[in-house]
Amino acid sequence: MDLKEAIRAEHSKNNCRKITDWIGDQQSRFDQLFAIFLGTDYCDTQRASWPLSEAVIAHPSLIRKHLKALVLNLDRPAQHEAVKRNTVRILQFIKIPLSLQGLVMDKCFRYLTNPAEKPAVKASCLTIIHHLSQKHPEISNELLAIIHQQWDNESKAFRSRASAILKALSAENLNR
Repeated sequence: MDLKEAIRAEHSKNNCRKITDWIGDQQSRFDQLFAIFLGTDYCDTQRASWPLSEAVIAHPSLIRKHLKALVLNLDRPAQHEAVKRNTVRILQFIKIPLSLQGLVMDKCFRYLTNPAEKPAVKASCLTIIHHLSQKHPEISNELLAIIHQQWDNESKAFRSRASAILKALSAENLNR
């Protein structure tokens, strides 16, 4: 498969599935996709982000060697919104190494408190921070404060995810 050609062919669920099926658990194929994702072509990076996230959800180990580059890529200016959305989506489903946890927390807290940030990004960030709070319980209070401060002004996606997290945090506090 010519991966770049496949990515450019169409942006659809069917095409995403074809690409992720072709990648499977093959690191070398995933590496090709990741190279396109980090590339400079705006459309290619956007279209590569969806199958990238699907491939990582199916085979989380594929991202391991690229994880730092994935997180640092969030700082690139003028990225397509899909790149950020699919990056934080990935971060929900993987174990974030200790060396990157502070950086990921910082980015997620900034996205959560940015009124212009998209609902899907905020919802994923809620989950990421909640997962990280298992190792860093001190961030739970900051997460709770953000949820309560922003509740009335946020999307249904935010409130739905936040509601589930509030319940989980409440249960965790009872078990401590």
